[in-house]
Amino acid sequence: MVHVLSSRILLRPTDPERSRAFYGEQLGLAVYREFGTGAERGTVFFLGGGFLEVSGRSETPPAPAVRLWLQVDDVAAAQEELRAKGVEIVRPPVKEPWGLVEMWIADPDGTPIVLVEVPADHPIRYRPGI
Repeated sequence: MVHVLSSRILLRPTDPERSRAFYGEQLGLAVYREFGTGAERGTVFFLGGGFLEVSGRSETPPAPAVRLWLQVDDVAAAQEELRAKGVEIVRPPVKEPWGLVEMWIADPDGTPIVLVEVPADHPIRYRPGI
């Protein structure tokens, strides 16, 4: 079995500065570390149990199959906060048939991001013995 110490999602945006501003200022992710210098420097953001590294540059946006899933405490509050920061809400919060409340946004390159609220009574919250 592989012993994973940390996990990271790596994005190569078409415009690194624009993406750093989106993830850091608009989405409000905390910076874990930065490396390199200038416009091409890399920035690693905290993602709860993992990290999001925005580094390098790509001529094309990430493949449409790439998506980010971020769990939040309160999707409605996240919607208000993100709207106030100029983030376009692609799909407002909806309680899905599987019981999660999901809202969709996208990063500057169009990478879909789902913000998920897990209601208190949802089975994902069930932890036997805790």
